[in-house]
Amino acid sequence: MTQAFDIVIVGAGMVGAALATGLGREGFSVAMVDRAPAPGFDPDSAPDIRVSALSAGSERYLQSLGAWDHILGMRATPYRRLAVWDETRHPLSNLLPRTSNQVEFDAAGLNASHLGHIVENSVTQQGLWQAAEAEPSVTILAGNGVTGITQVDGQARVGLENGEELAATLIIGADGAQSRVRDMAGIGVTRNQYGQQAMVISVRYQGPVQDITWQGFYPSGPRAFLPLYSAGADHPGESRASLVWYDSPEEIARLKSLSNEALMAEIQQAFPAELPQLTHIEDRASFPIARQHAKHYSAGRIVLVGDAAHTINPLAGQGVNLGFQDAQCLQSILKEARRAGRDLADASVLASYETQRRPANRRMMYAMDAFYHLFSNQIPPVHLLRNLGLGAARALPFARNQVARYAMGIDDELPAVIRQLAARLPGLNQL
Repeated sequence: MTQAFDIVIVGAGMVGAALATGLGREGFSVAMVDRAPAPGFDPDSAPDIRVSALSAGSERYLQSLGAWDHILGMRATPYRRLAVWDETRHPLSNLLPRTSNQVEFDAAGLNASHLGHIVENSVTQQGLWQAAEAEPSVTILAGNGVTGITQVDGQARVGLENGEELAATLIIGADGAQSRVRDMAGIGVTRNQYGQQAMVISVRYQGPVQDITWQGFYPSGPRAFLPLYSAGADHPGESRASLVWYDSPEEIARLKSLSNEALMAEIQQAFPAELPQLTHIEDRASFPIARQHAKHYSAGRIVLVGDAAHTINPLAGQGVNLGFQDAQCLQSILKEARRAGRDLADASVLASYETQRRPANRRMMYAMDAFYHLFSNQIPPVHLLRNLGLGAARALPFARNQVARYAMGIDDELPAVIRQLAARLPGLNQL
């Protein structure tokens, strides 16, 4: 049996579900396909190991989709401050006061109530599924993998594992960094594997929920703290947080082999002194870090969004925000194409999407790699440079606020100092 739709979205994660909801609200008939079952939410459960820092721009988009209230009704933690500091000690450090290597971004300085929210990925996905289910023109086909895609006679056909077939004018690949849709479209990628891995640890700590997220930079990589929510009546006086520890694959493997008690002791010693007193480790996971960019965002009647099109260094948790920006852009372009009576998969329509999104995604890649290369070394001149840079950011509110506004999704333009630094980094001209 063949079902016909305007658009088929393969991948029902955060970006795919957002785009399905947005297109459904515009009146497109949409099928959203994913091998995984519908996400669930248990208010008494420990937090999802995967969390994201949703920017103010992403919040506005999720509000427009009708998903944000669902998310707030589950769990979301606002953060009002973001701090960055250099923890690398070197003889040159003695030439500078301790405060010179610290910078803090504060929502109050931007006349904002908060900088963003820390939200579990499963909560964001669940909120978006609820919004998608409310759209009559959106059909969710969970538990169905894709076996193949063919493009003939002005349409694309998607074969499903259950033997059914979907026909559509346009196929959107939102199926992640290892995208099968991208492979089926014959779209290659450029990829750079970093020499680090990231370990994510869900913890409980003593004290109230904090309103700050921070990263301390070490030569081996940053160590980050992301506040979550109160641990509840079962753990009075405690709150939950997500920690991220970047290091070499060998060191991450050693940390993973430790018991929870031993790992907690290592974290308490190795993390900056600002880390509150930990009381319990609830979960842990690790993953390699890679920068990846599709050589093209579309091929025929297939177009890519989110991690299927690009992945970046997760240094500031910006990956999903870029994906939401892809979704907003593509939704707007497809709406205009339909209004003008054009084929949704017309080459010029999809080229317009890539023309807008590729430079924006490259800018964020530049920014994350600039920070990565600047902080992940102990070369004395570079060490001095980054301390001076942090000191300048601390002393110049205008420059600091430019960076904050870019990270929040308020401004589209990368601050000039980051553009200049990124232009000197190896390999970025190939993105």
